[in-house]
Amino acid sequence: MRKSNDKYSIENTDYEIGRDNIKKWGFDVHNQVFGISAGLIFLFVIALLAVDPGTAKDALDGVKWKIIEHFDLLFMWSANFFVLFCLVLIISPFRNIRIGGVDSVPDYPLLSWMAMLFSAGMGIGLMFWGIAEPAAYYSAWFETPLGVEPYTDEAVKMALGATMFHWGFHGWAIYAVVALSMAFFAYNKGLPLSMRSVFYPLLGDRTWGWFGHCIDILAVLATMFGLATSLGLGAQQAASGLSHVFGIDNGITTQLLFIVFVTVLAIISVIRGINGGVKLLSNINMLAAFALLMFVLITTFTIVLKYMPVTIMGYIENFIPLSIPNGREDDAWMHGWTIFYWAWWISWSPCVGMFIARISKGRTIKEFLLGVLFIPTIITMFWMTVFGGNAIDQMVNKVGELGQNGLSDITLSLFHAFDVMPMSMVTSLLSILLIMVFFITSSDSATLVIDSITSGGKVDAPVPQRIFWATTQGVVAAALLWIGGTEAIQALQAGTVSTGLPFTIILLLMCVSLLMGLKTELQLQKQGYAQSATV
Repeated sequence: MRKSNDKYSIENTDYEIGRDNIKKWGFDVHNQVFGISAGLIFLFVIALLAVDPGTAKDALDGVKWKIIEHFDLLFMWSANFFVLFCLVLIISPFRNIRIGGVDSVPDYPLLSWMAMLFSAGMGIGLMFWGIAEPAAYYSAWFETPLGVEPYTDEAVKMALGATMFHWGFHGWAIYAVVALSMAFFAYNKGLPLSMRSVFYPLLGDRTWGWFGHCIDILAVLATMFGLATSLGLGAQQAASGLSHVFGIDNGITTQLLFIVFVTVLAIISVIRGINGGVKLLSNINMLAAFALLMFVLITTFTIVLKYMPVTIMGYIENFIPLSIPNGREDDAWMHGWTIFYWAWWISWSPCVGMFIARISKGRTIKEFLLGVLFIPTIITMFWMTVFGGNAIDQMVNKVGELGQNGLSDITLSLFHAFDVMPMSMVTSLLSILLIMVFFITSSDSATLVIDSITSGGKVDAPVPQRIFWATTQGVVAAALLWIGGTEAIQALQAGTVSTGLPFTIILLLMCVSLLMGLKTELQLQKQGYAQSATV
């Protein structure tokens, strides 16, 4: 057995990356993880063919709401803990540890890194909810945060502040914990880039057995079904947008064509890899999103200027009240929105966290956490002010569809807001394009993540394997739309959110394991410096 002074290094285990892999038909896959994951995914699709989607939706919805109702305190306090954990690491003695070792340098420049963070982590969500969520809170579309009276000045500040609360530090702290843990154990300890590797300090060589298999399989299923859900909902939103702008029928045929088109482009991109595909599209995304943001900002500057301080103060003033679950009178809102969001972020954390880990080698822990926590939060604050501020202003002044009828169709809320802005045709078309490219980058990043997990932690899976998973994502999304449309998608969404419960426990244990690993890394670095000083 190899030996090292670092007890959590790959050199102190008999495990070899890819040891349990099978190489056949151009694939290089982990026997159990790939076989069971792929089998369960296709069994799910077959089950949908046999079971009424409405029945499946009701059953999974029941499970989802039971979890949200009974484990609300766990979700709320865990999310708070993850924020505090990240902030403490930023100022801790571990802050200068570099991912990949002391001589490691970043693989990607700062702007490209930021673009990939934004595109993979939340870009499509901002497109969908940038208008709809503040408008929902202001108008009590489904309850109001902290029981504020709807359609009041206080509701304006609360709506923008609560929206930022759901898209700010808490969500990104969840991603940061997973991303930092996987990056550290992969690049500093030489372990496979996989969820299971994070638990090596706690489990030792049992990490490579069935406990680790189950964690990785659960991560694959959450990633696949979460992405398929988003693809299905995105196809419906894009079809609604095309219908609104051009009068094109927004039925199942248009939705399926959208998924086919996105899947084909995603396959081309994933074949090109991170540098030739994901990085390029992420940079295009950032430019297009920035162009849309700046156009709306310039054309509605006085409105944005009015609501920017409202968003900032709404977030700051309500950060703690919205974070504390005890003694709340708005249980229905908290359960329906905040806990749903935290469960959804946690369910997505293996996918986004691993992708962030893959692109973050060479950065110090302090740099990494400041980037992952603050950069997306600042961008989101501008985005939600520009779009959410305009939505609320239209409702306050009774302008357009939002002002007259509120959220009459949530999939069209973005386009309804554009209707009363200058050059609405241009902004609507750019938004549809942006939605499409965001989905391609999301599909790419999810494919690369699933490839890594199902190949035993290898970071460069064979091309046929990438094509298989990118195609599977499209097939699952298309099957959901074809079999049951919205009901089938909502059933899968409920199932995905339900995986947030076991992953919450996994993430809490992950923090313990990460601290154990960081402690040994700091000791090794101090020993190295001491030896250098005596030479």
